[in-house]
Amino acid sequence: MSDNNTLPEPDVSEDHPISEHWVWIGPHRPPCPRALFDQMTRDWAEEPLETTVHPAAEFCADRRRRLGEQFPTTTLVIPTGNPKVRANDTHYRFRPGTDFYYLTSCFESDAVLVIQPSSSGPRSTLYVAERRDHRTHEFFTDANYGELWVGKRRGVAEAAVFYGVETAPMDQLAKDLSSVTGPVATLRGFDAGVDAMVAAGENDHGISEFLSEMRLVKDDFEVAQLQLAIDYTVKAFEDVVRALPAAEGRGERVIEGVFNLRARVEGNDVGYDTIAASGAHATILHWTQNDGIVRSGELLLLDAGVECHNLYTADVTRTMPINGKFSPAQRRIYELVLAAQEAGIAAVKPGASFMAPNDAAMAVLAEGLHDLGILTADPAEALRRDRQLHRRYTLHGVSHMLGIDVHDCSNSRNEVYLGELQVGYVLTVEPGLYFQANDLTVPEEYRGIGVRIEDDVLVTPTGARVMSLGLPRSVDDVECWMAEIWAAGTTDLRLS
Repeated sequence: MSDNNTLPEPDVSEDHPISEHWVWIGPHRPPCPRALFDQMTRDWAEEPLETTVHPAAEFCADRRRRLGEQFPTTTLVIPTGNPKVRANDTHYRFRPGTDFYYLTSCFESDAVLVIQPSSSGPRSTLYVAERRDHRTHEFFTDANYGELWVGKRRGVAEAAVFYGVETAPMDQLAKDLSSVTGPVATLRGFDAGVDAMVAAGENDHGISEFLSEMRLVKDDFEVAQLQLAIDYTVKAFEDVVRALPAAEGRGERVIEGVFNLRARVEGNDVGYDTIAASGAHATILHWTQNDGIVRSGELLLLDAGVECHNLYTADVTRTMPINGKFSPAQRRIYELVLAAQEAGIAAVKPGASFMAPNDAAMAVLAEGLHDLGILTADPAEALRRDRQLHRRYTLHGVSHMLGIDVHDCSNSRNEVYLGELQVGYVLTVEPGLYFQANDLTVPEEYRGIGVRIEDDVLVTPTGARVMSLGLPRSVDDVECWMAEIWAAGTTDLRLS
């Protein structure tokens, strides 16, 4: 028998989530007293509405207009995606869908952009969740969105100001889409809930394709963001050189950790998994396990890029001697790769084929491999499309597009992506040579050597601008650069 001052014992089950005195808030959590709910939503100062505007707002508005004009009679639905489960109730750090972000600069998960035709031109509405602030109990009970759990978010009103676009509550999306009478196209595969709201349309693939091709040409904001990401990447490479003496005899994860620290200090994250390949691991193109030993006398191939806060990423590779000095064999291979890269960069210009840098670089590599006695066939014969014998040692092409994604614009039509280079394209030029440790066609002194040199290149009206020239490339310059960094001290990461 309880006295009148004691609350009844709660019925802790999902079948009875709410009672007069208790509220069910989730499995493995005790029920919450309703009195606490009432107390938690009182006596909070109102926060002023944000008045700043995202620096890309005008660029995004123009991008949305161009997309809408491409599909003048169709309602376009572009979701950003949902948080992805890492393990049980923990999630990977959320990153917006590339096309959604390109059109909005919005970082919110679960958001959806809708572009509708109207008599005055395309009309855009960004659907975002309402804030889970002190006006709702969720701000302290919802571990996924409550602001006492995950911090302040931009709700409907705040998002409209910051992103410079009309906004609406996410709860309204289904109703609004159900009232659309004309054709609808959806960027599918990002949000299962949104996919279920709209029947498949004939332009679904067309949205992705058009956006991918539109993103090939970078505007001024994008070029500036890419340069920022590259500049931060230069700092990260310098950090790695400082840390090399401490990493020697230990693992490649020291290299990865040091680089990734800079990425989080300066930007949003790394643009892709860092490749910190020492010794023979450098002959494995996407070596991301990074669990090898860093040894003096071997080379370190570091392929890494900082992703800036606006999600544009660098993609740079340098191959450096762990002890600061190239051996004669390492130098010969490095200088051959550098000569190939210089030929590839020289081929970058408006109107040139996307494959021109690749063809120029491969011609140099094939000739050099023949001179080294590794490629026994005549270089011209080896390079024939129906032969390509050089690829045993080169493995990959020389270029890919770069932007918000490290392999950007991948949904473009093949004939467009591989077509003529245009002013505003940003691409990598990254030849390499990879001699496997057990390759009997290679002289023993070269086995286990892998060299790649990669830079990010902007196509300009007069040719090309190498955006990553902040990092040295020649053998002498690399050795001098490393020596100068070590002379200044090896333990200070200089994160200012």
